[in-house]
Amino acid sequence: MSTGYVNDEIYLEHDTKDHVEGKDRLTAINTILEKTKIKEQLAPIAARAATIDEIATTHDRDYIRTLKAEIDGGGGWLDPDTYVSPKSWDAALFAAGGLMNAVDSVMNKKCENAFALVRPPGHHATRQHQMGFCLFNNVAVAARFALANYDIKRVLIVDFDVHHGNGTQDSFYTDSQVLYFSTHEYPWYPFTGRADETGARGGEGYNVNVPMEADSGDREYLRAFNEVLVPVAERYSPDLVLVSAGYDAHWKDDISNINLTTTGFARLAKIIRGISDKCCSNRLVFTLEGGYNRAALAYSVAATFEVLMGHNEVIDPFGEPPMIFTPGDPDNFIKMLRRLHGLQD
Repeated sequence: MSTGYVNDEIYLEHDTKDHVEGKDRLTAINTILEKTKIKEQLAPIAARAATIDEIATTHDRDYIRTLKAEIDGGGGWLDPDTYVSPKSWDAALFAAGGLMNAVDSVMNKKCENAFALVRPPGHHATRQHQMGFCLFNNVAVAARFALANYDIKRVLIVDFDVHHGNGTQDSFYTDSQVLYFSTHEYPWYPFTGRADETGARGGEGYNVNVPMEADSGDREYLRAFNEVLVPVAERYSPDLVLVSAGYDAHWKDDISNINLTTTGFARLAKIIRGISDKCCSNRLVFTLEGGYNRAALAYSVAATFEVLMGHNEVIDPFGEPPMIFTPGDPDNFIKMLRRLHGLQD
């Protein structure tokens, strides 16, 4: 089976003017996918508009109505970070719907795995508010869709965007049907995602935050994934793995102070793919979140596709950061996280 991808012209019509989250992000990705001949190896998955009922599994209906009214009124700045234009409503519905179609393709074995190249992104959107460039929480909507429409009971969401996915965490904080795992720079926007935020009531223990120090890079992230994510995920044994794939932790991206490389992102993707191989017959779907250095974003997405297709070689034109500042020894931090989540040393 092939690797599927969602990529629709409607995502380019979410016109954010000169905003850092612009349509040229997708243009850059598509250019590299064509240049590297990756695109011709992928199976296209058609996007669709999510229904209001599907969006309402995650978002308050009053918020949905208010957002549509704002966009129908011409759009503009909804908050200091989030800009909308007349086509943003359609793009947002197709972002959530495109990801759900990717889930359908993987669950119905039309594709081995998939990557939804959608915008606007989603992981900051809460039940009642847009936030941080996000309108609807695409990955949360897709998780609820999968649980409602397929004979599965557990979904793992892995989020390696440099910003904590506060909206996704809030969506499942009391829910054991979704295990949320996030690596993110901390303290950094949105200033959530402490290690001791582990879930509540029925969801206690199913929220795993790994707050990363500034200057963390491949070494620190690989330890977090291998020593925390892998054992937690294997113990949970998900029926489906969803990934909020943000590439703003790349060392060339000015929006953060994290030093991941393109090769590092590929290694993280390989670990995630290993989890899906072992736990759920490679039911694995990525969705695009952040990433604002266009070249680093495009090559890192291409590297992720190479991993999804089972290739061992990736193109990394950037290599290591010119200066590597190593944060404090992560041993005690990793040990604390493992103890916090009941993992044996």
